[in-house]
Amino acid sequence: MERLEGARQEYAWGAPDAIPDLLGVPADGRPWAEQWFGSHPAGPTRVQGGRTLEALIDSAPERLLGEDVVRRFGPQLPFLLKLIAPARALSLQVHPSLEQAGEGYARENRAGLAPDAPDRNYKDSNHKPEMVLALETFEAVAGFRAPRRVGEVLVGLESPLARRMRRTLRLNPTRFGIRQVFTDLVQDATRPTGDEVADLVAELAARLAAGESPSPRVDANAIAMSDAFPGDPGLAAALLLNPVTLRPGEALFVPAGSVHAYVSGLGVEIMASSDNVLRAGLTVKRVDVPEMLACVDYVAAPPVRPAPEYLSRATRAYYAPVDDFELLVTDVVPEDGRVQVPGRGPRLLLCLDGEVKVTTPIGSLPLRRGQAVFVGADERTLALEGRGTVVQADVP
Repeated sequence: MERLEGARQEYAWGAPDAIPDLLGVPADGRPWAEQWFGSHPAGPTRVQGGRTLEALIDSAPERLLGEDVVRRFGPQLPFLLKLIAPARALSLQVHPSLEQAGEGYARENRAGLAPDAPDRNYKDSNHKPEMVLALETFEAVAGFRAPRRVGEVLVGLESPLARRMRRTLRLNPTRFGIRQVFTDLVQDATRPTGDEVADLVAELAARLAAGESPSPRVDANAIAMSDAFPGDPGLAAALLLNPVTLRPGEALFVPAGSVHAYVSGLGVEIMASSDNVLRAGLTVKRVDVPEMLACVDYVAAPPVRPAPEYLSRATRAYYAPVDDFELLVTDVVPEDGRVQVPGRGPRLLLCLDGEVKVTTPIGSLPLRRGQAVFVGADERTLALEGRGTVVQADVP
């Protein structure tokens, strides 16, 4: 069992105080978007002694990961655990499939692009399915709505951009019509001007204020995004997507190919160990519209919101339809005594509240709010006692 020092990520969209408050450290006024716990080289988590978790695992992969995990995923931790705190919208983005990531990474390597080259899309060869668990109210847009639902959002809007979008869907009320609208919004040759987007946002604001919006959350999300990225065509694209509001304890799963953007809130995020993000707007980071469009799934579907499965009175599990990770949340009180936590293989534990003691056959460690530990596969069983809430990332 090893204590972890997470890696801070200071993206511009991050809230300055939400993550420091949870970690129990002073805020310094700079954006603190994410805190990473894992072995991905883009956010090196450190263990006691200063070496990285990646180096620790490299020293004994079969002992720390288990033979099964090494056989399935190679000698690396297959998941990445994060705290995420957007104060304003993240980029309009999509994650590639495993096949797309492998091909893209190999292609950019053959082209001689350095790992940190500004024109590189693929930071690694892995896919990046992800799931976010809300700790506070969390707003997002994710996945395309049915064409009919998009049409309802556009009804009554008379700006030139809204009329063009509506006309395209009227002529082709299928996923191919959605694809055409989205493509026209983000690609260079057909993207609307900043003034056209501003006119559309003004219409949304007016009808929302008048209480006449057919989907207040859709309009509110686009307006919130416009504060950070005025005139960005991604604001119009957000009208095509499902609005998602997560209450504390609710989760959202984002598969490969699903266009999405997180808008605001605080959550725990778990994903396959990857940093592959393809963007089309609402960002100051690299945008590669053709590559992004090549990875998009245009099938309309409601957001995937995994319901917790209670494994015991103390532990609930959030299962995603992938092999790379699962997320467990355990609440303990002193009256419970020592509570066994299900799971196997390598685990990352992050205390969200209170103070607990983590015990394995090898030893015990106290863990308080904001602290994290890595537990190797060789420690096999794990128990908690005390008073607090702990989230556990492990392999199904």
